[in-house]
Amino acid sequence: MKIIEKFVQVCNYLQDPYKVSWFQQICGVETASLRGDQDEHEQHLCNGINRFIEKGKQEEEDGPIVRHRPSIKSDIAKSLSSKNGVINVCDHMKSCAGDSGSDLRKSTADNHSFGSETLGKGPEQSDGLTVDEKMKPLRRNSLTEEDGQAFSIKCKTLYFLFTLGTELGNELFYISFFPFWIWNVDAYVARRIILIWVWVMYLGQCTKDILRWPRPPSPPVVKVEVFYNSEYSMPSTHAMSGTAIPISLLLLTYGRWQYPFIYGLLLALCWCSLVCLSRIYMGMHTVLDVIVGVLYAVLILIVFHPALDFIDNFNLTYRYAPLIIISLHLSMGLFSFTLDTWSTSRGDTAQILGSGAGIACASHVNYRFGFMPDPTPDMLPFIPPSITLGLLAKSLLKFCIGVVIVVLTRAVMKKITIPLACKILHIPSDDLRKARQRMEVELPYRYITYGTVGFSSLFLVPRVLYALNLS
Repeated sequence: MKIIEKFVQVCNYLQDPYKVSWFQQICGVETASLRGDQDEHEQHLCNGINRFIEKGKQEEEDGPIVRHRPSIKSDIAKSLSSKNGVINVCDHMKSCAGDSGSDLRKSTADNHSFGSETLGKGPEQSDGLTVDEKMKPLRRNSLTEEDGQAFSIKCKTLYFLFTLGTELGNELFYISFFPFWIWNVDAYVARRIILIWVWVMYLGQCTKDILRWPRPPSPPVVKVEVFYNSEYSMPSTHAMSGTAIPISLLLLTYGRWQYPFIYGLLLALCWCSLVCLSRIYMGMHTVLDVIVGVLYAVLILIVFHPALDFIDNFNLTYRYAPLIIISLHLSMGLFSFTLDTWSTSRGDTAQILGSGAGIACASHVNYRFGFMPDPTPDMLPFIPPSITLGLLAKSLLKFCIGVVIVVLTRAVMKKITIPLACKILHIPSDDLRKARQRMEVELPYRYITYGTVGFSSLFLVPRVLYALNLS
């Protein structure tokens, strides 16, 4: 029992949001300073709201709010809308503060505006920010219309470094990194890394929606990023992918490519550390979320890496593999969509499953037609070519051509699938943002669109590059 109690104490310590706030402060991230009587009024109102929230938590009948979505019954408490455990104070202010709330929102907008009102005052700003402590603009989640916080940055180097780290787990990275490996480096390694990536991300997203742990509360945490704020927190899927991808890359390339092992290991450790620390810096995860994400990814690798040969050979050689692949990925998507109400994790899950299905089907078609054959053992290990301007130019040209094809494919499929799904299901399509949040629209839209993108990346683009004598 003492061991269990000690373990719980350690977990509670690592989940403390003040540890996140402390890390942000030593890295130079602070909330924007607010001055004046209006700001004191705002702080007073927010303190009252926080006390009301705490009272609502105590009266909660369905268990601790930390693990479950609240179900507050009173009319006033209903205005405290909750998105995955994050209390939307602005909604409460709109409904309860009345005219005072209107004045307060105007005051807040004036103080948090980026440019003419705040930063346009030069060195002698009323908020006291220096040239190196400029307030960042309010960010907005394009899917949920959620506004971000205004915050100041004291160290721009760390800000850009951790922004890069968090981008290593976002769509822009995936849609660039995986195709680049397919078109310029090694399609064999790429398709196997994608297999692991699909399972890691799928299990991570499903675990989030099952546990339903909220994001670190703000305050004390500064929300430097808001795009994934509607998702749950435990475990960190950024930490999972930031662990699984570099480790898989090391395991799959060492021995196949000729390079010192220590260099690959250092790259994997730096990659993983940068991604994990960036999620704490951005205020999206606690230390516990990140640690669990790393350990979870390692566990999945231990289970799935030995099975990669079997899964990959099945995708290539089994006659009915495409039918099984599509059915399996679609059923996994349907299961994940029934776990919770809408959040960005649902669309991400369908997107990941669609991409994985498209890549796997393209692998099967390539094998059947004899395209992109895998090298024989006597051809290994590969020796990395010398980096020259000609090689860089050719790689960049191939990448640009491929990206154009992929982006056009994505745009065309998106334009077709969303209105078509709305028409078939008789769903109003006046507001596409709301329409695509419905499971009946989002699942087929994401699955078909990104399935086509994945198929194009591994089948269509290599054929185009071959026709242009660039393969």
